[in-house]
Amino acid sequence: MTLENHTWSHRLDEVDLEELSRLYLLAPLGDKPPEVLATVFGNSRYTCFVHAGDVLVGAGRALADGVDCAYIADVAVHPEHQGRGLGSDIVRRLLELADGHKKIILYAAPGTEDFYRRLGFLHMNTAMAVWSDPRRAVDTGLLRPEE
Repeated sequence: MTLENHTWSHRLDEVDLEELSRLYLLAPLGDKPPEVLATVFGNSRYTCFVHAGDVLVGAGRALADGVDCAYIADVAVHPEHQGRGLGSDIVRRLLELADGHKKIILYAAPGTEDFYRRLGFLHMNTAMAVWSDPRRAVDTGLLRPEE
């Protein structure tokens, strides 16, 4: 399907994993090697990939169990395509794909709450997490330290 000169795909086998890895560095969502992206996208129930011509400019995924809970993760947009609504379109597409789940959750980088609020997300009062590097997650504002 094409939307505003973008071609959308939901198939990991149609994506160059090296290009996907570069997109995550540029977005910037960190260093995610191709083999890691193959695993996390391969294990995700819903995926979105967006191309402008031959260039991968957006991606996102959602883990889901099919009924109760879906989790939107790793929404990345190429810097030259940010601020044009593509990130919102990716999140909306993932919300559509996960429609019917009792709850759809995500965690957001500090400062992005208004963006997600405009897409219908509300703050959770009971969300908690175990992080592989809790000190870094606290330092970057993703987790609150216990008092």
